Formats: sequence, C-alpha cells, structure tokens
Amino acid sequence: MSPLPFPTLAERVWELPPLILHPFNERVPPSALLENSKAALMLSGLIPGDGSDQEDLKRRLLAGRYAEIRMLYYLGKDILRWIEQCVEWGQRVPELSGAEIRPQSFAGLLTADPPAAVKEKLVRWGVVDHVSIFTRALGLNAMFIQPPAFDILAEEFLRNYHRYADFLYRCYMDSQPHRTLASANFRFALYASGEYSRLLESQWAAE
Repeated sequence: MSPLPFPTLAERVWELPPLILHPFNERVPPSALLENSKAALMLSGLIPGDGSDQEDLKRRLLAGRYAEIRMLYYLGKDILRWIEQCVEWGQRVPELSGAEIRPQSFAGLLTADPPAAVKEKLVRWGVVDHVSIFTRALGLNAMFIQPPAFDILAEEFLRNYHRYADFLYRCYMDSQPHRTLASANFRFALYASGEYSRLLESQWAAE
C-alpha cells in the first residue's frame, strides 16, 4: 500500500514526544563485534585468514550476527515505545483527527525524514546509516515479541538477518494505509536515556 500524502499544513509545526534510546546492557564489547566482522570477511575470502579453521570462523560469525540481532531488537523496543507515545499524542490533536496518521506514519518520519537536529546528533554519536539501523530494528520487532533464542534461529537467517529484517520492515509499512509525515511539520528531539534524565533533573531544579 502506498502512503497517503499529507494535506497542506502551511507553516504549522507540531512538537512530538522525544525519542529516548536506552543503552544496550548485555556487555558486548565493540572489539567482539569487530572480530565477528573480520570472521565474515575471512570466510568470504576478502581478507587473509588468521589461522582459524572454518568451523571456528563460522561460530564467530554466527555469534556476532546474533549479538547484532539482540542489539537491534532492543533498539526497536525503544522506537516502538516512542511511536506509541506519538500515536497517543496525535489522538489528542483535533486538527489531526481523521487524517489516517498511523504508527507507520511516525516510523516513516524517523527513518525517511527525521529533523536535521536528530540526524546531526546521530552523526555525532557515530551512527552513519541510521536508516538501515532503525528500519531493521523495527522489522525485527514486527516479527518477535522477545529476542529469539540462538538455537531456534536457522543458520541462513543468522547469516543474512539484515535482508529478512529489511523485508519485514517493508511488510510493516505496507500493512495499512497511512499518511506520510515530514519533518517540516513534525519535529522531535533525540536523547540518550542518561542525557534525558539529567535534562529533567536540571528542569526540576530550576522550578
């Protein structure tokens, strides 16, 4: 289903709830993810081997893919929480009633047209391809209600989960008609959870 174009809103700007992202707390060091990426390149013959046999390289690769799936899944939880808040917010705005603003509307805003300040902050955080990260996080959450156990996932899925997650996101976006939202009219801020807590504390102290 194609998104429905949003009616002209002139210069009107609405402020959405902030998107708050929580740290991933399963203690997977960046060095481990790097080693898993190297294992994938060695298996593909793109870089020289390090002496590990094929089974060890495959084990490292699949373990790395599984860690990535879990990280994206929990990121998707935060995004879905924000989308639910946005939907509830929209239901209280009379001007937007009957405009077919769905969860997919806010998902599309985040992935396709986030405010410039949000994109700039993501770059400062080192997030180069936010589109792939956010779409795959939402795609995995469209499939699973909790992170799947390693031993129930097929090797094919683990190796190529990003392709499946991309397709799941497209299915999610096509599941019902929805309005397309633009950052020119709908803005929001992005915070890490600790950063947002400090902001609230400073506001309370000033009252």
